This record gives sequence, C-alpha cells and structure tokens, in this order.
Amino acid sequence: MILCDAGPLFALVDNKQSQHVAIKKAVMKFSIPLITTWPCFTEAMYLALCRGGWAMQNQLGKLITNDMLTFYEIQATDYERLFELIKKYQDRPMDLADGTLVIAAESLGINRILTLDSDFFFYLINDSEPFNVINLIQSRGLALLNLYISL
Repeated sequence: MILCDAGPLFALVDNKQSQHVAIKKAVMKFSIPLITTWPCFTEAMYLALCRGGWAMQNQLGKLITNDMLTFYEIQATDYERLFELIKKYQDRPMDLADGTLVIAAESLGINRILTLDSDFFFYLINDSEPFNVINLIQSRGLALLNLYISL
C-alpha cells in the first residue's frame, strides 16, 4: 500500500506538470488503490479547479470511482496527535494535509509515500521511522526527479 499526497494526484490529471508522465507510469506499476486523505484530495481538487476547471476535477473524481484511490478517514481520536505533529514540525511548517498523511501512515503501518513535498524527508512516523519517499527516474536520460513542487 502506498500513501499519495496532493501534488502527485494533481500531476496525474494535469499533463502540463513536468512530473505527469513519470507519475502516471509509476502509478500503473503500483498496487492500487493509492491511499490519501480528504485534506490532500481537497488540495488537489482546488489546484485542478484553478488550472483546469471542472473537467480536470472530474478526472480526479474518476480516480475514486475507478477504485484507483481510497481514503484514510481521520478519526476524532486522531485529532490530538494531528495537532501535536503540526506543533512539532512548525519550523517546516507542517500543514493539515501533511499531518493527516503522517496519521494515516501511523495508523495503517505504511511508510511508502508518493509525494512532491520534500518535507516528507523530515517527517517521522511514530516519531522514529522515516518515510520511504518514492523517487521516480525518467527512462530517457535517467534524470532523477526529486519530486519537489511548489504548490
């Protein structure tokens, strides 16, 4: 199982993103569904609306209806830990969406994440385990995509 942040979700549906092809190819090789959280999906939907309108949002929606994407639902019992994480990483700073992905990793026992956010190289699962951030290599030129994007 693989967690998925907002950036790759958006890049999947926006072919103008430099990571579009690499992420699309990689996702085809992953065991699906990818797992995200509603705050991450909300970020991706906002970007899709701003850059491609309803049609791009519809493509994101199809990831759900085609069973390629599922959600970890944040529980009321997760709130205290969520805000503890946001406080701990305030120097980065950690946003709500990133915090929910850390919570999902801790709850599901998953350390693999597809993200364009370099902060996941610093966040720790259960305050001790690093994320296994998935890096993609383009087949032509073997250019390493560090998967950083400014959203």
